[in-house]
Amino acid sequence: MPETELRWYGKVLSPDFQEVKALVLSDLHYGNPYASLKHFVRTIKFIQDNDNCVCWLNGDLIEAVTKQSKGDIYTQQLSPQQQRDDVLELLMPIKDKILGMTTGNHENRIYDLTGVDLSADIASALGVPYRPEGMLFKLSFGDGNSRAKGKPFVFWCYLTHGYGGARTKGAKAVKVERVGAWLPRCDFIAMSHDHIVNVAPDVDFLPDNRGIVDKETGFLSGKISAHRKMLIKTNAYLRWGGYAESGGFPPSDLATPLIYLVTPLSPFWEGNPNKPRQAVKVIV
Repeated sequence: MPETELRWYGKVLSPDFQEVKALVLSDLHYGNPYASLKHFVRTIKFIQDNDNCVCWLNGDLIEAVTKQSKGDIYTQQLSPQQQRDDVLELLMPIKDKILGMTTGNHENRIYDLTGVDLSADIASALGVPYRPEGMLFKLSFGDGNSRAKGKPFVFWCYLTHGYGGARTKGAKAVKVERVGAWLPRCDFIAMSHDHIVNVAPDVDFLPDNRGIVDKETGFLSGKISAHRKMLIKTNAYLRWGGYAESGGFPPSDLATPLIYLVTPLSPFWEGNPNKPRQAVKVIV
């Protein structure tokens, strides 16, 4: 798992898209006896059936318990290798809609023990960009941005699996807020790991590079724009029981947040009273 300096990846989708539905798939924990394969397969089917739908993979797709790691190796279903193979088979129908992949602490159990990166292996088989620590992504689609023909709308996002432990929803949610503090131009930041769903808007101020000369002072002066971004904690596909129940953790939300990337041409636009240039809406 080589460390790489942060750089962005990107994809240009159809100019005919007026909106894009985006999902973040993480924390399936395939191989855990409480993994809800039903909910995961239902999400895969949704992505497959919607032409304007894309997704990212954000870690902990497999349980990957080893003799040296946390977790119950006696109740784990299948070997980590078979877990990897089965998850890859599940993802193949949406191969062309997966835009990138990070890794999780569960896959890292195998890397720490053997130096083998199963997430890198899955990403390579799917033919998608992979960066274990996190991924900054530029997604472009549609036409008519700023009323210019041939100019697509552009959305920036950042995804990372997450880290550490926390008990309360507030303590879990503040982790993504910390990450969002140094990513001011992103339209949404998504973090997984904590098995809760939480969505909160945040606002940054962005200076406009263009300016005019102030007649009184001779200095340049320009506008400051407010930029709204969404801070998203994603779900897990784990039913309640086992470690979560005995450890006093709450049930996981099994519903995957649906992230709408909306342009003024979208039918969804009429539900937005403020009419910004573009918007991110999250349905949970």
